[in-house]
Amino acid sequence: VQLVESGGGLVQAGSSLRLSCAASGDARSLNEMAWYRRAPGKLLELVAKTTTGDDTTNYSDFVKGRFIISRDNAKNTMYLQMNSLKPEDTAVYLCKGEADVGFTHYEYWGQGTQVTVSS
Repeated sequence: VQLVESGGGLVQAGSSLRLSCAASGDARSLNEMAWYRRAPGKLLELVAKTTTGDDTTNYSDFVKGRFIISRDNAKNTMYLQMNSLKPEDTAVYLCKGEADVGFTHYEYWGQGTQVTVSS
């Protein structure tokens, strides 16, 4: 499985962006997909995740009410709608996919897309 993010950019505080994560290969094997971010000088942190089957979603507290994660299985694409962006949202946003095949657990990562929010 290959994951490719897109949609990042430079925006002003209060603006919106929509990130995309396109999956290729055996994308239907992914049972969980998530967005992470890495800000300068900070550790990698989970932003939001979604699981197939029951379509549950989970958000970190710092994005609740502002970001929406979604998945279009027909297009093998996951999205992150980011609203009311703040300068502290500036980071490289990475897409992660997980799959369980038999007794083996797989993790896949994209290369990331830069989001910069100016004040």
